[in-house]
Amino acid sequence: MAASAVRGAVALRTSVGRPVAFVRKIPWTAASSELREHFAQFGHVRKCIVPFDKDTGFHRGMGWIQFSSEEELQNALQQENHVIDGVKCRKSPTVRGQ
Repeated sequence: MAASAVRGAVALRTSVGRPVAFVRKIPWTAASSELREHFAQFGHVRKCIVPFDKDTGFHRGMGWIQFSSEEELQNALQQENHVIDGVKCRKSPTVRGQ
């Protein structure tokens, strides 16, 4: 299961031209479903990847959100604060072409 999450994360990071945001400082109390629910207010979330640490069993505090369109990604990026479980998360677009 963890390997499939890593493969999904790598696929999102290397996908050129796809509307993907990188989110960090995700509180350890938040599940990927909460992240998906939060970002769904900005548009259709196609994928939500939050990799887990196999040693601790907790996620690594970062993840990727793939939207259906660039416009939806821009809507999420324009929002100044993203607070999940009382913690302000940081977001940025992924660097394309790497």
